[in-house]
Amino acid sequence: MSNTPLFIDGPAGKLEAELLRPATARDDGVAVVCHPHPQHGGTMQNKVVHMLCKAFNDLNLPTLRFNFRGVGASAGEFDNGVGETDDMLAVCSHARTQFPDARLWLAGFSFGARVVLQGWEEAGADYLVTVAPPVSLYDMSDITGITIPWLLIQGGKDEIVDPEAVRDWSSG
Repeated sequence: MSNTPLFIDGPAGKLEAELLRPATARDDGVAVVCHPHPQHGGTMQNKVVHMLCKAFNDLNLPTLRFNFRGVGASAGEFDNGVGETDDMLAVCSHARTQFPDARLWLAGFSFGARVVLQGWEEAGADYLVTVAPPVSLYDMSDITGITIPWLLIQGGKDEIVDPEAVRDWSSG
């Protein structure tokens, strides 16, 4: 496994990122993983982000995780999900350049799940993985029509994101 720190050009400046590449990495897929809310301590070092990266790496997929604008060494400042979606799109573009024949997996936890769901189509994602999409914290009624394979993970005893609200939203 190699862990390569890097900076990716983003719309608000450089984005701090890390490429996690298994020794036997496949070339048919790459994952981009988005972290939880920056104003509540979310970074690319979050434990759920770490586990998502580990799961992708266990499948021999190279994985890019990054800090949204204003987090860690990334330039810029928090932009309420709008600029962060642009950040994700910049990282996806970088992934496509580095892995031109790869299918794109997009994953996100909480706020990161919201970002993924806002930008998956423009990013040209092939697969989605979302953990605890924050449906009880944001109006996500405009996020509909997911037409690609999507794994939605939600804990039954989540104290922040209401599991029933996620079930209702995802089935509606």
